[in-house]
Amino acid sequence: MKLYEWAMKHLRKPVMSLYRINVVGAENIPEGGCIVSANHTAFSDVLVVTAALGRQVKYMAKAELFKTPLKPLITALGAFPVERGGADVGSIKKAIALLESGDFVSLFPQGHRYGKRDPRYTEIKSGVGMISYRAKAPVLPVFIDNKRMKVGMFRRNTVIIGKPISFDELGFETGGNIEYMNAAKIVFRRVCELKYGSADTWDENPFAITPKDGGAE
Repeated sequence: MKLYEWAMKHLRKPVMSLYRINVVGAENIPEGGCIVSANHTAFSDVLVVTAALGRQVKYMAKAELFKTPLKPLITALGAFPVERGGADVGSIKKAIALLESGDFVSLFPQGHRYGKRDPRYTEIKSGVGMISYRAKAPVLPVFIDNKRMKVGMFRRNTVIIGKPISFDELGFETGGNIEYMNAAKIVFRRVCELKYGSADTWDENPFAITPKDGGAE
C-alpha cells in the first residue's frame, strides 16, 4: 500500500478530529482532475484541505522544502518541487500531466501564507490561471474558515467547498500574462465569496495581483 493510501486510511479521522474539521459542500467535489485553490493561512492548510476532500491532493511545494529532512515524507505524499520567483518549466509540465491524468493539484492563489488576515486584502499571483490555461483544467474553489483566520489544532476549522469553476468561465482567449492574472482574480474572488458572499458587496478592488507565476507552498 502506498504511503498516501495508508495515511488516508489511518490518519484522516485523527486529522479531522484534531483540527475539528467541518466540511460544507462536499457534494461539489468532482471526480475528474482539477486544480484545488484555497486561501492560505498556515502550513497545515495542506492537511486540512486533503482531509476535507477525502482524496489525495498533489501540492506544488517550494523547492527549499526538498532540501530538508521533510523531503522523503512530502515526496511520498505526492508533493513536487517548484522554484519560485520565475517560470519553472519542469514543475509546470508535471502539474499539467497530473491534471490530465485525473489528479487533484493544489495551487494557492496567494502564493504565501497570510495568517490572521482577511484574504480579500492580500496579493494574489497568476499561477493558477496559467496552469488552468495550459491544462484546460477546471478549478475547485475552497475556503478555509476559522475564528482566527489561521488553521490550528483544537480549534474549529470549516472547509467550504464551492462548485467547480469551468475552464470556459475563466475568460481565456489566447493566453498570456494578462489573461492568467484575470483568471486568477476570478478564481480567488470565487474562493472568497464562499466566506464573504457576493463580491458586489465588497469594497472595489479588494485584492491585488502580482505579475508572477505562483501558488506553491
